Amino acid sequence: MLFDIHADKLKEECGIYGIYSRGNNVALSTYWGLYALQHRGQESAGIAVTDGREMVIQRGMGLVNEVFRAELPSLPGHIGIGHVRYSTTGSSLLINTQPLMVSYSGGKLSLAHNGNLTNAHKLRSELEKMGSVFQTSIDSEVLVNLIARSAKSTIEDRVIETLDKVEGAYCLVVMSQDKLIGVRDPHGFRPLCLGKLNGGWVLASESCALDTVGAELIRDIEPGEMVVIDDSGLRSIKYAPDNRLALCIFEYIYFSRPDSIIDGQSVYQARVQMGRQLARESGFKADLVISVPDSGTPAAIGFSYESGIPFAEGLMKNRYIGRTFIQPEQKNRDLGVRIKLNAVRSVVKDKSIIMVDDSIVRGTTSGKIVKMLKEAGAKAVHMCVSSPPIGFPCYYGIDTSVRKELIAASKNVEQIREFIGADSLYYLSLEGLHKSIQNVNYGNMCYACFNSDYPAQIPCQGQCDSNKYVFEQTHGT
Repeated sequence: MLFDIHADKLKEECGIYGIYSRGNNVALSTYWGLYALQHRGQESAGIAVTDGREMVIQRGMGLVNEVFRAELPSLPGHIGIGHVRYSTTGSSLLINTQPLMVSYSGGKLSLAHNGNLTNAHKLRSELEKMGSVFQTSIDSEVLVNLIARSAKSTIEDRVIETLDKVEGAYCLVVMSQDKLIGVRDPHGFRPLCLGKLNGGWVLASESCALDTVGAELIRDIEPGEMVVIDDSGLRSIKYAPDNRLALCIFEYIYFSRPDSIIDGQSVYQARVQMGRQLARESGFKADLVISVPDSGTPAAIGFSYESGIPFAEGLMKNRYIGRTFIQPEQKNRDLGVRIKLNAVRSVVKDKSIIMVDDSIVRGTTSGKIVKMLKEAGAKAVHMCVSSPPIGFPCYYGIDTSVRKELIAASKNVEQIREFIGADSLYYLSLEGLHKSIQNVNYGNMCYACFNSDYPAQIPCQGQCDSNKYVFEQTHGT
């Protein structure tokens, strides 16, 4: 097994992009859109394009610029969709890359999915009993099968009928030979926004992708909304009744790019406010504030603003190594962190340091960074985390592994401090997190990884009583 230096972070879900335009190179636009969304998934990438008659797809393992190193899909189409993936359901294999493309009675269909269907196992079992054949191990193929089997006459009605059967988290871009469809689940777990580009329309997981291709952000797709785009323009369909809204709080803490705007809230400003709240709550004093780059930097800047303690770059990130792994049998496992980060000795030596990061998942990497700073001469390392302790797994499209691997599930704050070797440790309170996100009602977000208040059904694999399964997965056996 490879040692992943990112093991102390939650793994991003996926990124999706769609464009309907007769005035742009849709394959190239999709490429640049996916490039902007690369932070949401680094395992695989794919683009599908149609000109109304033919539909072509190109997919592969690796980063966007690796998969499309030689060429983009060559079809001069007017509809395109794309996907970057981190696997939360299904293995990291070429066959599981997206978009998925199928031929069915209504023509050809391509689909890209961000999220996790909590009843996928049950639906897949039912479909297999009815004769469906599956080529992948991902839950997204359940959606494709349900759409293809629907007897409805239009693609949008087929999609709506399908969504009535699924549960969990999903944002979708669906491409037929003449329509582009965007969907956000009734809870709004995952973000999806709408933009306009040279008379055409763009859908993307984050607004930063719209900025990259030069599209104007129009609005966010509402929870429970479907938009259908064709030559007649754009139509909005409210396909599901109002439900408990539950945008993933980690979109603001870590997942989204800081330059994105999610449901009307600047991600960067939210993170700066988290840092300000940390300074107010912790009361920590030191010589310098530093961040674990890059995700901890806005909160560290906010801490510095509020406390008056200078901010400095105490850790330097190597931005040219891509995805880095080392073998566990190597004698110096700390090399995995040192390849990615290195302490700036001249900055931290003989200084008391406040180190700000966005989260601690397992604690392994945090401990290595604290050790690195002390070896570089730091007198003391006080760690501040711009989120509450993560004590519960996520079932809605984020890989938080099983609960027993989350350090906050078995250790209190003082025990975690001892484990990572910090002189002090402070987590942002849930109330402080609420105050930091000023433009979104705090009741419209999901905090289940902090408090186990799951807003939608969590999965049962059909091998146990559902109540027993929920208890064991949430609280441990």
